[in-house]
Amino acid sequence: MDRRDFLATGAVSTAGMLFFPGNLLAKEAKTDNQTRFSQPLPYTMDGEWKEFELYIDLHTHEPAPGFKYHTLAFNDMIPGPEIRVNAGDKVRVKFINKTDLNHTIHWHGIFVPWRMDGVPYVSQLPVMPKNEFIYEFIAEPEGTHFYHCHWGTLMHMQAGMFGTLIVENPKDPIKEKFPYEREYTLVYSSHDSNYIRDEMNSMLERMKQRTYLMKEGRFNSEQWGVFDNKEQFLASIDNGYQPPYVNNRRSNAELPQANWFTVNGKSYPSTPYLFIKSGENIRVRLINAGAETHHLHLHGHDFWMVADDGVPLEHPWKRNTVPLTPGKTFDIIIEGNNRGIWTFHDHDTRKVTNNGLYPGGNLLALVYEDLPADELIISKHSGNPMYNPNAGMGDMKGMENEKMGNMNKMMFGEDKLPKIALDE
Repeated sequence: MDRRDFLATGAVSTAGMLFFPGNLLAKEAKTDNQTRFSQPLPYTMDGEWKEFELYIDLHTHEPAPGFKYHTLAFNDMIPGPEIRVNAGDKVRVKFINKTDLNHTIHWHGIFVPWRMDGVPYVSQLPVMPKNEFIYEFIAEPEGTHFYHCHWGTLMHMQAGMFGTLIVENPKDPIKEKFPYEREYTLVYSSHDSNYIRDEMNSMLERMKQRTYLMKEGRFNSEQWGVFDNKEQFLASIDNGYQPPYVNNRRSNAELPQANWFTVNGKSYPSTPYLFIKSGENIRVRLINAGAETHHLHLHGHDFWMVADDGVPLEHPWKRNTVPLTPGKTFDIIIEGNNRGIWTFHDHDTRKVTNNGLYPGGNLLALVYEDLPADELIISKHSGNPMYNPNAGMGDMKGMENEKMGNMNKMMFGEDKLPKIALDE
């Protein structure tokens, strides 16, 4: 058996999950990494208005290699495309609902006119299947914000219907204090893939029935819990109608129990890298578009907290761990002052798993581009003979006819695996 065959066996199958591949700084790896961040949404100009187009449709999502599921998404991507404008810009968004479900868009953190706020039956009627709606607002305040669907938010945000909205200030006080050229946006979320599948199937089936009944003139508002206004709803209750939340109460076990945790829609090993050079500052925008708090910790560094919910901090402060609560945004500055490859991860260990298996979830890395090539070779610093031929493996030649038992002998010094309690 040669070295390649040995490394390909199940005995060392976890080697494929190494966090830092040797080609991390290759051009192809960097190009691939760019796809792990939201891309800017193009716009056209209509007089003084910047016009964007967003749509929601069914989407097949792959958060980690080999795991796919059907969900809903803006413009066929999770997160949705990034809307980036300057403070004071006039923004017009044409929203197209391509699904058989109701939707709206809420502009989280933006001072929109109340009729543009996207809350169904409060500021607008929901955007019905195959319909459109025009949102118009002035881009303010500056900072890191996001947008998300505000209909059926328990399921729709779980499904991935959110995207980033960055309002830039040409005279950014953060950039004046901490000069930087590169920035990254990380959107955190949590998902119950089983809940998404079951709820989506149920909702789509109900919407098909509802659409058919409306066409046939047989639609009943009370049966479907859909009313034209609050007065109609209250009048129905006075006449004996019981809302769904009275008849169909759910236990905690029926509510979402997140089993996938993502950064920019991806779980490790598909999460993005943050590239930096010694002496460089990078800005990282952190957004929590999910329903759980993420305790984000950076190894080997402190970072500057420079903005809270988009508002620049007059007096930035340093820390190495930050709790990112649901709906929250923070901006941080990382100074390139400790060359290496450093983990940036959620310190809630459940959230660095994929469906309960470690490693996964919100694991990513800060990578110095000026790291010497020999330091990228993980085997050089490993005492494990699987990775380091100089740590006990010796020359692998002549092993073609060795049996699997000899692998155990090489790895553990005996002809059998180490004893565990159950062997006693």
